[in-house]
Amino acid sequence: MKPAANRIDAGFQATLDRRQQKGRLRRLTLAAPDAVDFSSNGYLSLSTNPQVKRKYTELLQSHSTLALGSGGSRLLDGNSTFAEQLEQDVATFHGAPSALLFNSGFEANTGLFSCMANDGDIVIYDEYIHASVHDGLKLSRAAKIPFRHNTVWDATATSLSSLASLESVLEKLLRSKSGIDYYNGTKNIFIAVEGVYSMDGDAAPMLDIVQCVKRKLPYGNGLIIVDEAHSTGIMGKSGRGLVCQLGLEDEIWARVHTFGKAMGCSGAMVLCSETTRSYLINYARSLIYTTAMGFPTLAAIRATYDYLISGEADALLSKLHALVQTTHHLLSTLCKYRQPANGIFGIDEAMPQSPIMPLFTSKAHDLATHCQKRGFMLRPIVFPTVPKGTDRVRLCLHAGNTIDEVTALVRVIEEWVVLQTTAAPSTTKSQIPSRL
Repeated sequence: MKPAANRIDAGFQATLDRRQQKGRLRRLTLAAPDAVDFSSNGYLSLSTNPQVKRKYTELLQSHSTLALGSGGSRLLDGNSTFAEQLEQDVATFHGAPSALLFNSGFEANTGLFSCMANDGDIVIYDEYIHASVHDGLKLSRAAKIPFRHNTVWDATATSLSSLASLESVLEKLLRSKSGIDYYNGTKNIFIAVEGVYSMDGDAAPMLDIVQCVKRKLPYGNGLIIVDEAHSTGIMGKSGRGLVCQLGLEDEIWARVHTFGKAMGCSGAMVLCSETTRSYLINYARSLIYTTAMGFPTLAAIRATYDYLISGEADALLSKLHALVQTTHHLLSTLCKYRQPANGIFGIDEAMPQSPIMPLFTSKAHDLATHCQKRGFMLRPIVFPTVPKGTDRVRLCLHAGNTIDEVTALVRVIEEWVVLQTTAAPSTTKSQIPSRL
């Protein structure tokens, strides 16, 4: 008889083998050191920005007496005046009353969603909401109902999803047995969305969402939560996020801003009222039972936010937005000129709302490998991470990318598209310039 450890490893291996056969096995990989980054979420390239790195180094030197680690949770020995001042400054920058630090966006979402609801409350969430929200909801006392991605009104239903719109879900709840409790404000309905969705790069229709919630729940118990992980740093004035861009600060109950994407470091904050902050300190288990982030992490957040607050990042934002337009134009030209067969290659015709561009193809692994071999780091995204039939290569642009890098990448993609159609590379002249 095999020892227990050997038996369970055998079972794990069988499960991994089945996933491998389906082409879904995940592995840790390393990008080539000289590869051009079109994959990471560091949209503003702040992690390599000389000014930010210099500011970070200065903070470390000027606080050299502080310990590297925090020494405990925020509630015990892990709090500091540096952390509390950072929270207040970030809250002020985003137009919020207060903020609470978490070690990651995942912990912020699991902490918030696990404790915010009472018995009888409902959480309605966009079907594409992040996995961390799902995990938080599993620990919550609230009932959970998804709605069709980015669909607020029934008249705008264009998705293949069978789910109802936000409007329809709210109307059904108001007609239910407990409907009077939702209408008169006795019980809460939380509405959870993302500012920008990480796989498609599309922004939530926040103005419509706010209008719908206020119309259906006029007594203030419709509480909207926006995860701004992928909109922090790249949307709104000086990167304040989608909520600030639309002037909706007073309409949103809570916002989650994370620092591992455009901000180039790590950690997260929940922006909320002072009372909600105190409630989270008392009931958010992912805050209470974990060691607080150490000073080096806090210093990195401070350095990047100082860069945004000073306005120095505005030039990077302008460059990034221009790069998005150029890239979309080049990819559109490729599609128009080469006219790839259905399923081979395609992009959204509309101008992207963010630096994230999905390159739709049924051969995502093959296209990504082709690009990687030619020195461009892109990653394939396939089912079950995205819905069936929507496999893609995820292209992320950064302020640190150049026009020459983009044009070279599009020519490599064009080369691959031609190879899918013919046995040998086409001799027809490309419409994509080698340089702009």
